[in-house]
Amino acid sequence: MPFVKSPKQNQPLWKEWDRRAQKEGQLNTFYSVNGDHYTGEWHNNTKHGKGAQFWKKTGALYDGDWKNNKRCGFGTLSIPNGNEEGEYKKVYAGGWKNDKRHGHGTNYYTLTEYYEGEWYLNKRSGWGRMYYADGSIYEGEWLEDKRNGHGMLRLTDENRYEGQWKDGMKHGEGKFYHYNKGQVFLGTWLNDVAKCGTMEDFNRETAIDATKYPLPELELEDPKDVLGNANESLQDFL
Repeated sequence: MPFVKSPKQNQPLWKEWDRRAQKEGQLNTFYSVNGDHYTGEWHNNTKHGKGAQFWKKTGALYDGDWKNNKRCGFGTLSIPNGNEEGEYKKVYAGGWKNDKRHGHGTNYYTLTEYYEGEWYLNKRSGWGRMYYADGSIYEGEWLEDKRNGHGMLRLTDENRYEGQWKDGMKHGEGKFYHYNKGQVFLGTWLNDVAKCGTMEDFNRETAIDATKYPLPELELEDPKDVLGNANESLQDFL
């Protein structure tokens, strides 16, 4: 019996068009109807791997890692500098997750103000260092984009606070070093206000504006007991 070969059935054209339309691997620039465009790697029709995205409306440019159409991994976000040369200025460089700053990264707010440290879903959370425009520096713990936990704020005159923070304010036990006066205050703060504590002389011999006389000795019968009672009365507010 002779072998009979079945004729090859033609596939519908839409299947071939669909195959060609699939985005997979490294492709050339893909343009959206709104003017946005992406150049980089794809997987299952999603941006996945290394790639650069340009948003026409804002002029922003992201260059880095992608996962399932979202910025995920390490990447850099830049925006137009506003000059005639068309240069860009960096806004953020670091970790991303689900299109949000996540992990370790550096965010530039202005030329003189920036944060480097940990992020959690677009908010400063964890350990980080913030450089402020006035020259002061905070180094310590963050939560929900605010100073929370233990940290140190160094002012431009080198005076500094070391201690506890809550919602961006000095709150709890801490020390404030008045280096210019040669004194240190050890005490308890509530909502940025020192409520109780002791002031002591500290490196008076090197202070640039030391007080004329040393601090007098406390003459309370039991100063530790007095301070302890004062601190105890504040515990409900900490």
